[in-house]
Amino acid sequence: MNELALLCKELRLENLEKLAAQVEFQNEVQYLTDLLTLASKHRDARRVQRLIKEARFPVVKTFDGYQFDPISFPVGFDKEQLLSLEFIEQNENILCIGAVGTGKTYLATALGVKACSQGKRVRFYRAVDLCTELAEKHRSGGLGRALKQLQKLDLLILDEVGYIPFDKTSSQLLFNVLSNAYEQQSIIVTSNLEFGRWNEIFRDDRLTAALIDRLVHHAYILGFTGTSFRYREAVLARGGGATNSEG
Repeated sequence: MNELALLCKELRLENLEKLAAQVEFQNEVQYLTDLLTLASKHRDARRVQRLIKEARFPVVKTFDGYQFDPISFPVGFDKEQLLSLEFIEQNENILCIGAVGTGKTYLATALGVKACSQGKRVRFYRAVDLCTELAEKHRSGGLGRALKQLQKLDLLILDEVGYIPFDKTSSQLLFNVLSNAYEQQSIIVTSNLEFGRWNEIFRDDRLTAALIDRLVHHAYILGFTGTSFRYREAVLARGGGATNSEG
């Protein structure tokens, strides 16, 4: 390894040597400025990719082609405010409630990817997977560490709440996560069940009421209506065109 490569490694600018040939030289100050700017952009891009990988999205989604038509926004909150991600800065929640296949998961994922692109720490979980992971950590004695790791997130995405009922332990563990997040970080929840039926999931009226109270207090509730996009895609399989393809 030559001296330049060693210096770049020491300064944690490992790609600087490769980038040097991509910058046109006009004068010393311009060259160094342009080279370091390019290196910074590459570093930021790598960090974004790392954050996206750590978020564990099942599929990476963006808003290209996404249709907002099925979404009913609450008074005082609109599409532009949602996409600004200001709710994350304010430790507020987004609750996506509505029929299966109307774009809830797609929206949650695209918001998560956008948050990663802005340097936010995000983690995506299906609700049942998070409960399973927490239960395993509880049995192995690693629950405290797992909860602390979750608390470091800027955004927690909890997908498919309502598809599978939880047992008592799982409900209590999930309640702990949501209680820790209250006014400290943002959560996006997707569910096919209206809040009045969440006791069917958690099987404890008091716990359900307390959980909903914490989620809703600083939240924007988005309603999703219409026909399943997966059904529409099946019907229009030969018609082309972009549609939201997630729950």
